[in-house]
Amino acid sequence: MKFKLLLAFSFWILLVAVSCNKDDITFDAPSQELSFSKDTVFCDTVYHQVRSETYVVKVYNNEDKDIMIPRVNLEKGAASLYKINVDGKAGYDFKDVPLRKKDSLYIFVEIAPEATGPEAIAEDRIVFTSPAGQQHVTLFSVVQDAEFFIQSPSNPNVISNHTTWTNTKAKIIYGNLTIDPNITLDIEAGTKVYFHKNSGMKVSSGATLNINGALDNEVVLRGDRNDPYYDTIPKNWNSIRMEANSNLNMNHARLFGGTKGLDMRQVTANISNSFIHTFQEYGIYAVASTVTAKNLVMNNCGESCIGIFKGGSHNYTHSTIANYSQVLGSFNRNGIFATNEWKNDAGQTEQGALQQLNIRNSIVYSDRDNSVNFEQTPGQQFNFLIQNCLLKYSGTSEAGFPFDNNPTFVVQSIKNQDPLFVNYFTAHLNLRVKQNSPAINKGNTAVAATVPTDIVNVSRTATPTLGAYQYQ
Repeated sequence: MKFKLLLAFSFWILLVAVSCNKDDITFDAPSQELSFSKDTVFCDTVYHQVRSETYVVKVYNNEDKDIMIPRVNLEKGAASLYKINVDGKAGYDFKDVPLRKKDSLYIFVEIAPEATGPEAIAEDRIVFTSPAGQQHVTLFSVVQDAEFFIQSPSNPNVISNHTTWTNTKAKIIYGNLTIDPNITLDIEAGTKVYFHKNSGMKVSSGATLNINGALDNEVVLRGDRNDPYYDTIPKNWNSIRMEANSNLNMNHARLFGGTKGLDMRQVTANISNSFIHTFQEYGIYAVASTVTAKNLVMNNCGESCIGIFKGGSHNYTHSTIANYSQVLGSFNRNGIFATNEWKNDAGQTEQGALQQLNIRNSIVYSDRDNSVNFEQTPGQQFNFLIQNCLLKYSGTSEAGFPFDNNPTFVVQSIKNQDPLFVNYFTAHLNLRVKQNSPAINKGNTAVAATVPTDIVNVSRTATPTLGAYQYQ
């Protein structure tokens, strides 16, 4: 009994002591500057009335004492487009914020702005005021006005009249957007088209998609997450699915970040001066289609940059088809894959003639042993020409054709010489070649005359460099 009384007494003494210690905590004014996890918060590009993701700033007390920060506030106050949460409390102006010694506190930042034009900059500062001086963290975001296309049970999300999209508003697509049969959608220079997760575009039979970008004013088609992290990963959206007898004309466009890029079934496509990169499966998936491409740059696609199925007719001139990836390392990652066969949506195998596959004055290279894989079906037409190209080639059994002693199909081409790209990783993608590249002055001048300027409008007629960029 005495032991129990002693134990109870000790417990109460300990409780009082702890309570007294808590009450005795004192917070002094800071005598040193605070430090921060970052001095600028670059928020994701945001759209009219759409809340951004939440960003975090950590504030550190490096002193050997507990401090009380007299004031933490948004410089623009209640008029700010930003919202902050300081140590669990939302608002825009906070007084006497405690911070224990050698500890940190979290500030959460987000923005949900009203757009005032096609594109603007939203900037503010989180200001920290104390006897040690005034410090700040800058908040920065690009704000775009936007037009939304949202598929729902009551809205099939269909373009049923000839339509032109301008660059005055970004286009945000939720679900699938369908272009009706025999309807034309024109997308003007500088327009940005963003696809939400699991969203895409369907171009119906007989419809036409014209993507009319310009030099230094390209059309961008990508996922709707604009944080730089999402620039380098695939599968943020689905694809542009083009049905039989539809048409594509694409110039000065950048298409990236989905599952398939251009998913084409018996389509006629003309592609020039464009970038297609970072797709989970294929950048171009062409079934029995006719594709003409020039000054095309591709990279970072899981199965192949270009997948040619059930034959068709294909011409790639002065194109740079690279396939390097840190994210998709376990995939096949061909540059070009071509076959006479195709397994349709019902799982049945269909065949078609490859009437022609011409690859001229181009680079097809990757970090795999082989960048080209041809699979001809016995008895089917399979015509190809590789002229003045630089290829990664590992052998007939892997590539499906002999490179050497094959003057009919492989003409004046180079194998297994590193093209020496400036930077082939998608975070800083620059597939120009360096000054000692074996691709310089190796192009056929007659072929170059059919595409006299490169992807950035540099003349290439005199001493053409292989690929989409002329070395200068």
